Amino acid sequence: MQIPTSPPQPPTHRNQITVLSVDGGGIRGIIPGTILAFLESELQKLDGAEARLADYFDVISGTSTGGLVTAMLPAPNERNRPLFAAKDINNFYLENCPKIFPQDGSPFASAANLVKTLTGPKYDGKFLHSIVKEKLGDTRLRQTLTNIVIPNFDIKRLQPTIFSNYQVKNNPSTDALLSDICIGTSSAPTYLPAHYFESKDPSGKVREFNLIDGGVGANNPLVAISEVSKAINRESPDSFRMNPMEYGRFLVLSLGTGTAKSEEKYDADEAAKWGIFGWRTSDHSSPLVDVFTQASGDMVDFHISTVFQALNSEENYLRIQDDTLTGTLSSVDVATKENLENLVKVGEKLLEKPVSRVNLATGVFEPINKMTNEEALTTLAKLLSREKQLREVRSSFFGKASASKL
Repeated sequence: MQIPTSPPQPPTHRNQITVLSVDGGGIRGIIPGTILAFLESELQKLDGAEARLADYFDVISGTSTGGLVTAMLPAPNERNRPLFAAKDINNFYLENCPKIFPQDGSPFASAANLVKTLTGPKYDGKFLHSIVKEKLGDTRLRQTLTNIVIPNFDIKRLQPTIFSNYQVKNNPSTDALLSDICIGTSSAPTYLPAHYFESKDPSGKVREFNLIDGGVGANNPLVAISEVSKAINRESPDSFRMNPMEYGRFLVLSLGTGTAKSEEKYDADEAAKWGIFGWRTSDHSSPLVDVFTQASGDMVDFHISTVFQALNSEENYLRIQDDTLTGTLSSVDVATKENLENLVKVGEKLLEKPVSRVNLATGVFEPINKMTNEEALTTLAKLLSREKQLREVRSSFFGKASASKL
């Protein structure tokens, strides 16, 4: 089957609305990268080797490292096709993370890290800036091959700034370079410096942005669902507008980047002794960053799964997450060759695990059925392929019908 070079047909009142969401987590972006490579390979079995994830999802959303993945998948090449295949994501991480997060192997590394913690972010971000700008070039938000939603947080305005194709239509000043958006959402506090840049609207008016990690204020699937819902209601006739009972139309894949095993997480006795430095860094992680990203992700998961259950559409929401990481695997920045390769293995093993959901009473992911994540993704690929084919048939039919009236 030949894959068209045009972006996905927009959803109408007849279509399902397909959403892909990727959490933040630094080098742990390798885990969802592995999952996405498998999903894309399943789509290629159905629709041909040129199939790409951007051909199937109405909106792709992500924060922090998930924002980088979000930008990579629909960024166009010179043929107006996706610049990256899903299988390229892990290659990008394996090759570049050691330079983004250079490791200090000296005996005095702990002391050096403490000094860095006292004086500024742990890494200067220079290589991250250069490689993202090199890969994404001059591509702007409006040029992506499908809609994207990347939350950032503007520390000067003290409010989230949502970069999305839907926002650009009403607020042209947000049509920034993809590279700047990615650098901004990747600027995790204590790890990488905040990012400043400017953008102009068509009249030449300048807007400045002062950005840090978007996960501080907003998380992925919920923001994406909100953005596409507002767009449909804004642009559709009254009879086609969505109401809350139609949320079952959404087909959502939400990917986590893994969390520490329960016994390796923090406890109150430990945290009670922390001052400002304890909250900023503890062994291989930053408790402050871990807390706001984990809490946000789990609450969004809980909210969305509850809504889908209430609408008897639970099968339309697939959350894939691993909560068994130990040692350096749970870090966001220990970018040694061994650790990065082990994260690939975590992603591969996660495919074999049963579909699970977080129990908010215990914080543990529990199996909800006997289906594995791999089997669930294979089923999802069939649903995505069928939805795409239905849209192409409808587009062809209505196109011919319009031509016959001329």
